[in-house]
Amino acid sequence: MNIKKHIPNTITCCNLICGCLAVFSAVLGETSCALIFIICGAVFDFFDGMVARLLHVSSPIGKELDSLADVVTFGVAPSTMLMTMIAQSQMPAWMPVEVAHYLPFAAFIMAAFSALRLAKFNLDERQSTSFIGLPTPANALFWGALIVGQKFWLASLPSGALWLLVVEFVFCYLLIAELPLFALKFKNLSWKDNWPKFIFLVGCLPCFLLGWTCFAAIIVWYVLLSVVVNKMHK
Repeated sequence: MNIKKHIPNTITCCNLICGCLAVFSAVLGETSCALIFIICGAVFDFFDGMVARLLHVSSPIGKELDSLADVVTFGVAPSTMLMTMIAQSQMPAWMPVEVAHYLPFAAFIMAAFSALRLAKFNLDERQSTSFIGLPTPANALFWGALIVGQKFWLASLPSGALWLLVVEFVFCYLLIAELPLFALKFKNLSWKDNWPKFIFLVGCLPCFLLGWTCFAAIIVWYVLLSVVVNKMHK
């Protein structure tokens, strides 16, 4: 039995387990624990592909398993966190009670868009060196960090439930949008080839003053800078 070929899939399964624990934590209202499990899942997601390439044991089943794990960790888990946050947020006074009761479940629309994003990524050969559309781990980190870092503010925001849904729909669009996002991989350290990455890293420094919210701020900064870079290239 070749144990080596099972190592990447084992790491991927660790990602899946982290996603399940994140969902469970979110249902219990333990949003900080849910975010920690999502971050742990992202770490496992980073290393499973790297290990597969290093060991030369990449396989079609590993690719499919990776997507399935990502749907849970970066789709269902943040959607569950958003559902609990919407349930705790203020509903508009004009909204019927029956609608307000079921409104939090609209958060799972994001899980569906995350699955669609992952399916497109598996088939899109243009995304070998960069991204087209917001990656699901970035989307999950945005929502996890926003909910944990600004939980009390979101809960007190007038009609906060509707504002959360508006932002959700924006990010659902970003997941599947034909929006090129520059990769953060450095092939060299020249300013000419890497100036967007250097600007991005410098711009990230003030974000760390925001506590947990820093991850959400960094994701927004990444998207906005990518839009500017695309405009300049055109």
